[in-house]
Amino acid sequence: MLRDLRIRDLGVIADAELALAPGLNVVTGETGAGKTMLVQGLSLLLGARGDAGLVRAGAAAASVEGTVELPPDHPARARVDELGGRTDEELVLVRSVRADGRSRAHLGGRAAPVGTLAEVGESLVAVHGQADQWRLRRPEQHRAALDAFAGQTLGQAHAAYRRTFDDLAVAVAQRDRLREATGDRTRQIDELTAALEHLELLDPQPGEDTALRDEDERLGHVESLRSAAASAYAFLAGEGDPGDGAAGPALLDLLARARDALSAAATHDSGLAGLRDRLADAGYQLADLSGDLAAYLADLDVDPARLAWVQRRRADLAALTRRHGTDVDGVLAWSRAAADRIEQLTTAADRLGGLDEQVHRLRARLSQQATSLSGLRRAAADRFAADVTAELAHLAMGSARLTVAVTTRPAPDGLRVDGPDEPVAFGRHGVDDVEILLAAGPGMPPRSVARSASGGELSRVMLAIELVLAAADTPALSADPGRVPTFVFDEVDAGVGGRAAVDVGARLAQLARTGQVLVVTHLAQVAAYADRHLVVRKDESGLVTESTVTPVRDEDRLRELARMMGGAPTPAALAHAADLLARAAASKGHPAPAMP
Repeated sequence: MLRDLRIRDLGVIADAELALAPGLNVVTGETGAGKTMLVQGLSLLLGARGDAGLVRAGAAAASVEGTVELPPDHPARARVDELGGRTDEELVLVRSVRADGRSRAHLGGRAAPVGTLAEVGESLVAVHGQADQWRLRRPEQHRAALDAFAGQTLGQAHAAYRRTFDDLAVAVAQRDRLREATGDRTRQIDELTAALEHLELLDPQPGEDTALRDEDERLGHVESLRSAAASAYAFLAGEGDPGDGAAGPALLDLLARARDALSAAATHDSGLAGLRDRLADAGYQLADLSGDLAAYLADLDVDPARLAWVQRRRADLAALTRRHGTDVDGVLAWSRAAADRIEQLTTAADRLGGLDEQVHRLRARLSQQATSLSGLRRAAADRFAADVTAELAHLAMGSARLTVAVTTRPAPDGLRVDGPDEPVAFGRHGVDDVEILLAAGPGMPPRSVARSASGGELSRVMLAIELVLAAADTPALSADPGRVPTFVFDEVDAGVGGRAAVDVGARLAQLARTGQVLVVTHLAQVAAYADRHLVVRKDESGLVTESTVTPVRDEDRLRELARMMGGAPTPAALAHAADLLARAAASKGHPAPAMP
């Protein structure tokens, strides 16, 4: 429920705080005191368009802050969590409008777009005033109302239809992707086959490009490699530098002499013996190295034919990598993928036929489910219309008649259902267009309810709808899966008086048994049913008018009811007010309040 609402610098309201209660909350006050500003402030908090003209004269900005208590599974929590906001046991919403017209919104302590504020707000509070009938202006909400009224049987049929609809959407998407991918199937198979045949002819081996690059480098520099290896070998063997022809002692001989020089004395010192052994090891390693250099020189042949072949092979492999990968290993990976693709394309006709059959089967099932769902809606439409029309008779609209039109629209690629001779359009909620219509008086044709009634009448129509839905024990009229916990009615009693006003109050109290209700009223007959009565009072000082909101009870409440009935708080007026309270309490099953 909406626990509290704080408004600053909005219109004539400087600073007002509404502490709301469960049940029926009634706001009253003199004309011009700012009652409508409370509803305007709540609408701002729920994402309505901000206007610089709403900011109180001389103030920098107007702000509205509300705290909503949410059940753990309410869908608004998930939306706020996505924004990184906090919900805990309550959700704080903030909206501000600056004097230059700029607007800001916060949800759960985090900045949020105003559109998101509206999205979340629609699942929290249903505002029913002549400027706020968004539920009646949205066709999908008419369908949602009828579906909610129809109950569990229709709900199960709707859920089964949606599952089939989603399965069909997946199958159609898969089929269309396959059709697009195989549209030029023969050309793709030919191109891939030719590429794989060329690849098979070249027969590249894993890592071959790297090995050939090394061999190309070696064969291209064979003379410099030979010269370097021969020089190193000559120094080890004592043949001197091949470049100057001067011979010298072999390095191996020098190491042997050094080792022999240490041998005699090494028997007297382990440290010197260790150095002698290291010299011996070095001699062995150099002998091995000398042999390896000799073998390298023997194998280092100049083979121009081999070099030419290596370079041609490298060029062929480079052409492959330019087309199919960054290296030979990448080309081989591409070849495996290409073979799989050929397999897919070759069997695509069979798979496409299977998907076509699946789509046909799902469409047939969906047609049957749509027919059943539409039948349930049409059956519920008459009952829903009759129940709402009966409620309107208690809300000063006895001559009004509500009807619910359930229709379909032809579509060449639609579903075939029982009734229409041609295919009809369909969507995730079925084939039906649902519209709530209202004939405001005898002999008047039914028209869209949003265009056939005044602001006060629209509010009473919505009150009747909410009452019927509450009586059917269904979720309130909302596109969200969560129940709307708070209902706000503005001008619901416009043009109503006498016994009809008492009925309006009783109906509001009845709705308040299943949800929180906030109503702005100028009728004492309605205010008498309040569980919490709030009064907007204005204090005039110079050219500035400030309004405050205070709860009233006991004698203060009787005085306010007496004022609303147009008289001073005389004993007779107070007695009349007490009688109103007693009657309202009795109708609600409460004990009558004591007379002060």
